[in-house]
Amino acid sequence: MSWFRRAAEQGHAPGQAALGFLYARALGVAQNDAEAVRWTRRAAEQGNARAQNNLGILYRDGRGVVQHEAEAVRWFRRAAEQGHANGQNNLGALYGTGRGIERNDAEAVRWNRRAAEQGLAMAQNNLGVR
Repeated sequence: MSWFRRAAEQGHAPGQAALGFLYARALGVAQNDAEAVRWTRRAAEQGNARAQNNLGILYRDGRGVVQHEAEAVRWFRRAAEQGHANGQNNLGALYGTGRGIERNDAEAVRWNRRAAEQGLAMAQNNLGVR
């Protein structure tokens, strides 16, 4: 935790993403969604795909921020376009349900397939369901 914090405070995006994840999951620190958003956003704005996906999750679930599914879509898309499998799967899931974006089954399949082809079991399952 202390090393991630040092890296994060120096502007290191992977350290910021890790610190945000620790706060979100209460790993080594008390859970603090506001701090999770703070650090995750810093990394996401620097282009860190993992952080972009995690920030999308925070917006989708309304943790540390007001729930805003369209904002979740925006962050999932940024991660997905960088090839981040979880971001692709999460974007596909929102296309499939129409949460935060107009429902589009073809887009849902397209994004889930990209994640599934990277070996993401959840995406493979989502394709099976479709």
